[in-house]
Amino acid sequence: MSLQESGEMYLETILQLKQENGNVRSIDVANRMGYSKPSISRAVHSLEANGYVEFDQDGYIVLTDSGKAVAERTLERHSILTALFMKLGVSPETAAEDACRIEHVISEETFAAIKKHSGKVF
Repeated sequence: MSLQESGEMYLETILQLKQENGNVRSIDVANRMGYSKPSISRAVHSLEANGYVEFDQDGYIVLTDSGKAVAERTLERHSILTALFMKLGVSPETAAEDACRIEHVISEETFAAIKKHSGKVF
């Protein structure tokens, strides 16, 4: 199943929270993203139904291998694009916002070229 932008955003947020806090609950995702707990609960259960997340015995959200792959790819795109835009003189806030929009639609080919070139720029 191909994920929509919102699904990628949820997975990216879950990965970031996992890296920061170790464990992730739906309320943590809701707080980070600024959405209601019921909205997050529906989204997370949809991700679970499609094999991107699971819940452990304590009710924490756990990324499956496929969920982690999507989250890592999305986070990498976000990080590299944000850094590139800032290097070009864009403010950190705008760079992060623009990277967030672009990370979901940029082709693999274009991102690979940016990633290759960014190693020479940074």
